[in-house]
Amino acid sequence: MKINPEIFKPYDIRGVYPRQINEKIAFEIGRAFVQFLKRKKRKKTKIIVGRDNRISSSSLARGLKQGIKTQNAQIVDIGLSTTPMLYFGINLLNADGGVMVSASHNPAEYNGFKLTREKAIPISENTGIQEIKKIIIQKSFKRSSSKGEEKKKRIMREYIRFNLSFLDQLKLSPLKIVIDTANAVSGILIKPLERRIKKIKIYHLFWKLDGRFPYHQPDPLKKENLKSLQKEVLKRKADLGVAFDGDGDRIIFVDEKGKVISGDLITALLARIILKKNPNEKILYDIRSSDVVKETIKENRGIPVESRIGHSFIKEKMRKENIAFGGELSGHYYLRENNFCEAPFFVLFKIMEEISVQNKPLSKIISPFKRYVSSGEINFKIKDKQKAMERLENYFKNKALQVSHLDGVKLKFKDHWILLRPSNTEPLLRLVIEAKNQKILNKKIKEVRKLI
Repeated sequence: MKINPEIFKPYDIRGVYPRQINEKIAFEIGRAFVQFLKRKKRKKTKIIVGRDNRISSSSLARGLKQGIKTQNAQIVDIGLSTTPMLYFGINLLNADGGVMVSASHNPAEYNGFKLTREKAIPISENTGIQEIKKIIIQKSFKRSSSKGEEKKKRIMREYIRFNLSFLDQLKLSPLKIVIDTANAVSGILIKPLERRIKKIKIYHLFWKLDGRFPYHQPDPLKKENLKSLQKEVLKRKADLGVAFDGDGDRIIFVDEKGKVISGDLITALLARIILKKNPNEKILYDIRSSDVVKETIKENRGIPVESRIGHSFIKEKMRKENIAFGGELSGHYYLRENNFCEAPFFVLFKIMEEISVQNKPLSKIISPFKRYVSSGEINFKIKDKQKAMERLENYFKNKALQVSHLDGVKLKFKDHWILLRPSNTEPLLRLVIEAKNQKILNKKIKEVRKLI
């Protein structure tokens, strides 16, 4: 069986089913994953397996589990779950690792595997994926004389109870919320949550699980995928709208006017909420985030920490520095009390409380954070990414007040900044420019486009 090496990505293993990813490959991945985990330990290895609702996820999970059992590891199958739910399960059941069968926000024909070690520590390109790839390609499997066992366990009740521990229901006023789960696996959590939260009316869009995603792709970062949510918020006169991605680890917010709120402004708002009760804590934000995030953290007596992009880098940094909360522009939000993993419901609950306590619409609450204008991410398909970044740096470096190579190249000026970085998941260069006003922004976008 020939394996396409391109399925081994920086953060996971992913490809088109069944051409690049299939049950036989899933079996090999299961075997190699156990062997990787067993390097440092001799006792029986316990692995949690979860899956989304894509058409191919059940059969891929079966292939994966067969491979895991072949290497004499114990499986706890939690069935349909979101990725944050899988992470929670690894910690709840004190497992040695976990595998989520999912292709996240990708179209329906894709599928893949997200791998973690103990405590839901992600396995990325530099921390194990390349090693797992090597075991599979070289077929260097160690034979096991006995076979592992499998048991099933449902953890949804514990997961919902854990999330509700972050919500103060006494603070809530009656709210209407529209939630779009895009026919994806997050849909399994909405009704159980609504039953437990008083005063909240939820309008659930595309609730029926359908791994073909017939209405729109489960990628809330694409504007076209938010149109139904925006319309429903206006139609229902709702207080806010939220959209989840395909595996439920990202959440995007829409205000009562149907306007999409940038992920970095949500980070700024959460920083203010958290620091109000817990000053002097560290709050992390990714390098694409608006300057308002850093300013808000400092204004509220917090310690700002800038990070490169990507959940594996961010979680490692948060663990190392004991950071209370972290946010990415893409809608990933991380919480120390959740073992530094994604906590979308924590963010939703805190925003619900804030709307209730301030007795203001979400647009008014977010308005003070809109101090700057941003280009958003502009993508370029360029063969020589390094050369393009060098050209940009050489052109601007004598004028820049500060140059950073934390992730690509970021150049800071008096009234704007420019970030150009290679995508970790696609063959693209991504550009973000933030400026004090629209005139400066338009000028800089034109200048950089011409240069690239």
